[in-house]
Amino acid sequence: MSSTADPVPPTDDPVRFELIGQVARITLNRPETLNIVSVAVRDALIEAVLAARDHPDVRAVVLAAAGRHFSAGADLSEFGSADSVFEARRIRWDRDPWGPLWSLPHPVVVALHGYSLAAGLEMALLCDIRLAAPDTVVGLPETRLAMLPAAGGTPRLTKVIGPHGALPVVMTADNLDARTAVARGLIHRIVGPEEGTVDDAALALASRWARLDPPLLRAAKRALRAAADLPLSDGLATERRLGLGLGPGRAGAGGSGGSGGS
Repeated sequence: MSSTADPVPPTDDPVRFELIGQVARITLNRPETLNIVSVAVRDALIEAVLAARDHPDVRAVVLAAAGRHFSAGADLSEFGSADSVFEARRIRWDRDPWGPLWSLPHPVVVALHGYSLAAGLEMALLCDIRLAAPDTVVGLPETRLAMLPAAGGTPRLTKVIGPHGALPVVMTADNLDARTAVARGLIHRIVGPEEGTVDDAALALASRWARLDPPLLRAAKRALRAAADLPLSDGLATERRLGLGLGPGRAGAGGSGGSGGS
């Protein structure tokens, strides 16, 4: 597959943006720091996510990371550079890449490897599919540091694995290996060596998505999120509305009746 490099941001920036066919690959690019999420990384990530959102050729997105580790979390040293911990948190919330990432209309797959902790895991939880290399370690260690997860970790983790599963992950702050994370539902699957690298597998999956009808994918993503967030009756109504919006013959067998479908 041919690759067309997008000039924003350049390859030596904290985050790389590449257009590969109709897939936008966004890569955290500070391997020497374990890809910790500094303010500079946040700003570059916002720019890259918005570029993926607005590029007319993009149909799917891969979130990846250079080096041995996906991300070891936020840059806690920057807390000491602000006037107070409250000001540090305000700056972090004002420079928020999590909202744009969550709001992407395209399907997003993340390729995890090595440490995928704190903000690293919280980013992954905002993606639609989480693939992992066998060496992946995930966790939310914030409570060991007298902090709470502050990048959507508690609501997204609860949505993904339920309050029963989320409570020990947050309260004990224990790290989980890839197999345990799959068993608990944090990760969709581990990529075996026969598939190449986890980045290869993520790009292959995103490329499959990119060959599908974009309005259909966007509607499916919205319907699935509505099903998770709304009462059943509202989820059915949203599904029906989205299906009808796709046009005749594309709404599915249950598109014309109240409780039809599977």
